[in-house]
Amino acid sequence: MSSIEVCRSCDSPSLEVILSLGRTPLANALLDDEQLNRPEPEYPLELAFCPVCSLVQLTETVPPDLLFREYLYFSSFSDTMLKHAEQLVEGLIEKRRLDGKSLVVEIASNDGYLLQYYHRKKIRTLGIEPAVNVARVAREERGIPTVCEFFGEDLARSLREDGKQADVIHAHNVLAHAADLKGFVRGIKLLLKDGGVAVIEAPYLVDLIEHCEFDTIYHEHLCYFSLTSLVNLFRPHDLSVVHVERMPIHGGSLRLFLAKNSPQGAVVDELLRQEAERGISHEAFYAAFADRVGKLKTDLVDILSGLKRSGKRIAAYGAAAKGSTLLNYCGIGRKLIDFVVDRSTYKQGRHMPGVHLPIYAPEKLLEEVPDYVLLLTWNFADEILRQQSEYRRRGGRFIIPVPEVRVL
Repeated sequence: MSSIEVCRSCDSPSLEVILSLGRTPLANALLDDEQLNRPEPEYPLELAFCPVCSLVQLTETVPPDLLFREYLYFSSFSDTMLKHAEQLVEGLIEKRRLDGKSLVVEIASNDGYLLQYYHRKKIRTLGIEPAVNVARVAREERGIPTVCEFFGEDLARSLREDGKQADVIHAHNVLAHAADLKGFVRGIKLLLKDGGVAVIEAPYLVDLIEHCEFDTIYHEHLCYFSLTSLVNLFRPHDLSVVHVERMPIHGGSLRLFLAKNSPQGAVVDELLRQEAERGISHEAFYAAFADRVGKLKTDLVDILSGLKRSGKRIAAYGAAAKGSTLLNYCGIGRKLIDFVVDRSTYKQGRHMPGVHLPIYAPEKLLEEVPDYVLLLTWNFADEILRQQSEYRRRGGRFIIPVPEVRVL
């Protein structure tokens, strides 16, 4: 663990703390039975704002090897993620006229959930994935060539020297993970062909603040991006944001299209103008965030406590990192929640960090039929509610905690 003294993007020392969630365990460090009685490391979870470049960031960095070498998040367990990836790939193949001579690289390629759609069209692919267990699935089950390393300037230079430059680079929900943010961006520039495009997706800071999505804050996510902060990050490296799209996935995300030495798109200019009107470059935009987070915590604990006092049984859905942040910050453990369910077979049989709730398959909901289920993975609410139609038919109800507590 190391504390930062200057901004991760612009090196300004003028960082202003806007939220502290206390000390929490690593959000994806799910526990097996043997680990339950061992001490769990906890780390400060503190968010700061840079008034110079507008980047919002954690003040502490956990070593990436602790976070990512053995990883329990597999993108292919989400139908929403697969559909999202397939639609994007189909559009890019057509628009960029990709063929068997093209090369598509994905940084943090996970289990090949996205590259598989290029692979099926006989387009050359290369995944870069530091998690040994996840990279193995991509190679062995989907046939995706995968380099099991962290991405950065050195790896990009090595691949380029080996004759590999990409027509398309994907980096979805990984830019925020980069401990060396500027080295990551320099790597994109090195690996991208002249005339190529890099597609970057990242949760959108404006949605996080305005919708009180505090549970998306955890140690893996070192940075939280507005378009303003992203333009300020890429511009010194001669990478232009030529287009941007807002998307609902993950509670609100940005999809950026980057190119070398190209004009900034008109849609980009318009969203930058909207951000300026909101005041995202000023601390006042963030001033009430901590108070709203505190209120949400109080409201949620009060509702769950009231239900338990009235004899109701409560479970939770989604052993995700955001769920770990919410449970640990709010102090929601075995006194309020009986168990957690999750579709991922890699998570079943383990326990949530900190609060030690056991994790089962979703079928447990039909076996036990708890009165309420706290939906920790609220960002996939539509998908999960459809999947759990039988539980709901039997009278089960879902509690959505963000942006405000709702009972469905």
